[in-house]
Amino acid sequence: MNLEKLKSKVRNVPDFPIPGIQFKDVTTLFKDAETLRELSDALYEMYRDKGITKVVGIESRGFIMGPLLAERLNAGFIPIRKPGKLPAAVYEETYEKEYGPDAIQVHQDAIGEGETVLLHDDLLATGGTMAGAVRLIENFKPKKIYVNFLIELEDLNGREAFPPEIEVDSLIKYEA
Repeated sequence: MNLEKLKSKVRNVPDFPIPGIQFKDVTTLFKDAETLRELSDALYEMYRDKGITKVVGIESRGFIMGPLLAERLNAGFIPIRKPGKLPAAVYEETYEKEYGPDAIQVHQDAIGEGETVLLHDDLLATGGTMAGAVRLIENFKPKKIYVNFLIELEDLNGREAFPPEIEVDSLIKYEA
């Protein structure tokens, strides 16, 4: 995997979603089959021997690589959504993002006790969204939780949002 090549394909969008934010747009990583395959291969190699039984994708960009990775790992895929999007009984978690409060939900019957879970999203900034997702998944009493991102903005120290027993990995790293 050529990390510099992957980095060069990430689009920077200034002042999105609010002024002062330099948004890293990962959709440009998915435009061609070769790059998509590289991402899929890299993620698979990171987790193929971890015993993952469920891959959890965070709305919405976690829904792109999450199902691809789940299929390759022979695991199920679980979506974490914004409130009001899931039709059955849910667990909900509120959290702080770098630009305001938010909430996420997961179906209460999504994961069995003792499963090994990989949470996936596109970007680690301050860690608020994924830390909320970890708290949601802890409701299921999993055996192990792994956390993965395509991109990490290292100097925002998002890894500090997670307890030490949570293994956090990212493919592409930037200074914010």
